[in-house]
Amino acid sequence: MKKIYFLTLIIFITSNIITAQEQITINYNAPIITFETELIDLGTFMQYDDPSSKCEFTFTNTGKEPLIISKAKGSCGCTVPSWPKEPIMSGETGVIQVNYDEKRVGSFNKSITITSNAKNSPQIVKVKGKILAAEKKDSQPIKKQSNLAPVAK
Repeated sequence: MKKIYFLTLIIFITSNIITAQEQITINYNAPIITFETELIDLGTFMQYDDPSSKCEFTFTNTGKEPLIISKAKGSCGCTVPSWPKEPIMSGETGVIQVNYDEKRVGSFNKSITITSNAKNSPQIVKVKGKILAAEKKDSQPIKKQSNLAPVAK
């Protein structure tokens, strides 16, 4: 009797495990995001040189459905991406603009993670370069004594 009960229990558990599996659906028409380049080297530029710290990643939707980018996130707060909020139709191109904070000095290698409804999401693109320190001025501003401050006699 125990064997029959045990066998029934095993069959019941096995059948529940088999039927509880999620069905994986593959969308063959899903959008595919394809970048012209996945790495942009900004080269060497001076600190506070704002135009040199910006770049653009151009991409194309090579899939059959509209591409919707839900998020683009830099690896740290110094890398700020902006992306198109409207859907990119099949065959069309779009641009993700990236601005790096040029106030920091030294070499950098930052990544931007793009999350979308694409078949190959998430995608990672990278920006690298080197920032040289701006020259410091030798002269310091002249501080005038305030009329309100006490004067030692």
